[in-house]
Amino acid sequence: MDKRILLLTDFSKTALNAARYALDLYSDCDCTFHFLNTYHADSYTIEGYSYMYSGQRAYNVERPSTEIKFRRMVEQLRLKDKNPKHTYYTIAASNTLLDGVNDVISKHDIDIVIMGAKGMTSSRTVVFGMNTIDIMENITACPVLAIPEDVDFKSPKQIVFPTDFKIPFKRRELKYLINIASMHDSEIRVLHVKEAAQLNRSQQENKALLERLFKDIAHTFHTVEHPSVHDGINNFIDSQKSDMIAFINQKRNFFTRMLYKPLVQELGYQSSVPVLVLKHRV
Repeated sequence: MDKRILLLTDFSKTALNAARYALDLYSDCDCTFHFLNTYHADSYTIEGYSYMYSGQRAYNVERPSTEIKFRRMVEQLRLKDKNPKHTYYTIAASNTLLDGVNDVISKHDIDIVIMGAKGMTSSRTVVFGMNTIDIMENITACPVLAIPEDVDFKSPKQIVFPTDFKIPFKRRELKYLINIASMHDSEIRVLHVKEAAQLNRSQQENKALLERLFKDIAHTFHTVEHPSVHDGINNFIDSQKSDMIAFINQKRNFFTRMLYKPLVQELGYQSSVPVLVLKHRV
């Protein structure tokens, strides 16, 4: 089955890098890539979206510069994309980013949203901006994968999955993590930052459930002790040289608390690896 992937772009180097990462991540898959650029038109509105297929001419594009930028972007990506079963569509929308993303997800049955994340490279810390946080927090129909600007693609052989084992897991919310791990023969490293001497009965049951859900892929369980959950996760990623981190976003304000400035600067949350945001299913 082909995958339908939404890539957000502002035509920056960060967005282009995220697109290249996505093409490499799904290099062996049949994929339809939808590239979305949103903008506000103060003096007028346009009806719906304008589409361009694989470099073909787009009609009714209100901003010629956007069409030109899309063409250049597609040409750059095609130079290294060797999979003939990768299909490109481009979409220009006069809309807010969040509304534009939700609309494309609904109309095209999108499987995953992928976007770039601007970083503060001097401190090796990515301070996620408002747009990134908004998408991470408010897109509930599918997972979101954020790619730090300086990350070059390498197959994610080690994926860290932090959890407190407090909420039962569901197969459908882990589907995309398991899919990526299967494609790349990844090992999932389940990480628990210890908050108590031992897991309670409910946590033990949830851990056993997770082991059953991960039964067909390589996985290991790890426990670390650290007064700060965030620092414990960061230290583990560094020590294991992990390639990706995946969260289940159980609460609306999870990323706001964990990532947003100035809290992120205080905690030193280091996003030197791509971040996969999985959606909690009630």
